[in-house]
Amino acid sequence: MGQAPEVLYVNNNTNGFSKFGYETDHNFTHHNHDSSTSWFEEVIDKHLKWSFALNSVLHKGISPYQEIALLDTKHFGKALVIDGKMQSAESDEFIYHECLIHPALLSHPNPKSVFIMGGGEGSAAREALKHKSLERVVMCDIDQEVVDFCRKYLTVNKGAFSNNKLDLVINCAKGELEQRKEKYDVIVGDLADPVEGGPCYQLYTKSFYQNILKPKLNPNGIFVTQAGPAGIFTHKEVFTSICNTIKQVFKYVTPFATHIPSFADTWGWVMASDQPFLIGADEMDKRIEERIDGELLYLNGSWFQSSATMNKTVSQTLRDETHVYTEEDARFVHGHGVAYRL
Repeated sequence: MGQAPEVLYVNNNTNGFSKFGYETDHNFTHHNHDSSTSWFEEVIDKHLKWSFALNSVLHKGISPYQEIALLDTKHFGKALVIDGKMQSAESDEFIYHECLIHPALLSHPNPKSVFIMGGGEGSAAREALKHKSLERVVMCDIDQEVVDFCRKYLTVNKGAFSNNKLDLVINCAKGELEQRKEKYDVIVGDLADPVEGGPCYQLYTKSFYQNILKPKLNPNGIFVTQAGPAGIFTHKEVFTSICNTIKQVFKYVTPFATHIPSFADTWGWVMASDQPFLIGADEMDKRIEERIDGELLYLNGSWFQSSATMNKTVSQTLRDETHVYTEEDARFVHGHGVAYRL
């Protein structure tokens, strides 16, 4: 068997947050791999894990709210991991962030202001700042250490962090929206997945959407949020519940989804407003050309129309879903991640 491998593990503490640490795993069995290969392993479901071969763990840290790691993966490039869950990977993060930001901004007749809940890595702000009409982008993240970490190590977003249109605020998005008097054309939920014991599951609840978020939207305002995995086997975790909850608050609601390779799943978003907001494919393409500074790599009008068409199984669950997300009756995504050396 040889020397026991060093394992980077996740161990839940009494606060419900996990901590990175090192230990020697004497029960670990070697497989026929290069002994120098390190791996990151994420629990996707109870009996399913997703592993990445690593070149190295570049940086790691622990904040009062969550654990942070920047991994250099062999397949997806640099990857940001928070609480052991993949947040974004260098090779395909543009898919997630283009889907999160541009449909809502393009569907709005003339967006001037955006409030981003979360978004500490800066990628959502980067995409929003491509819109020429925007005068102000507020990015509100609860975790100073995540923001500092990403500002230092995610060089692709340095331009966004230094843009004079960006108003960076360190605070709970709920408290920040409550105390602000101004309203916004678009509010974006770039939050971590609702994890049991995590810092943000309350920002997926009906009471938050209804009493705090919606009153901060301008007329014609649009809300969009990431809504977790939307795959054929995973859409019941939180996606359909979040969508149904938003339907209790807004008149017009559109879920959409696409595959993200580094997430090993289809991912979902939900867009909503009290005014009709959907535009045709040709009009979306026209607005992309007129409004956006730079080129989009993933999104165009025809793709967005197709992304809002769900397969039969997911469509049926969306129609039948009755669960409403509350603080007392929340749903959570599965698992945390582990990095280890073979």
